[in-house]
Amino acid sequence: MPGSDRIPPVADDYDLPAGYRHLYSGKVRDLFEAPNGHLLFVASDRISAYDWVLPTLIPDKGRILTQLSLWWFDRMQGVVPNHMVSTQVPKSVRGRAMLCEPLEMMPVECVVRGYLAGSGLTEYVATRSICGNGLPPGLKDGSKLPKPIFTPATKAPMGEHDVNITYDETIVLVGQEEAQDLK
Repeated sequence: MPGSDRIPPVADDYDLPAGYRHLYSGKVRDLFEAPNGHLLFVASDRISAYDWVLPTLIPDKGRILTQLSLWWFDRMQGVVPNHMVSTQVPKSVRGRAMLCEPLEMMPVECVVRGYLAGSGLTEYVATRSICGNGLPPGLKDGSKLPKPIFTPATKAPMGEHDVNITYDETIVLVGQEEAQDLK
């Protein structure tokens, strides 16, 4: 195929040195325990849409996701603590992985929406609200919301869909103090 020599290889399998133990594979990221006790997060080239993993890999997608994460972690230093420890990772995953501090994962995905789209649009059409946040009538796909809103969701296992929840349901899952911190 003309130009195929310019298509970078895709990553979905990694040649890690001895001592890295696979813990979990999510829709896009893979998690390993590193020999030093940290966690190695590796962003694959898998693509997930509407909570489904598609069969096609996208070259360098994992590298781009990791670089975006690092960019945001850098900008948020001193504002919000994060789990990232180092990018000194094995050569086979360099650029697409980071070493992280093991932390307790909250069972809530935190989304702040400024525009109406995706599952938020579906919920708005049915209820004129998203996650208990009432919204004005007449909004359309892509409409800018009057102000950004916190729209938490459950973290569903692979193959299942995340479910939007209200702030009160978030409190039930994680407690008042944690819910406020997440918001």
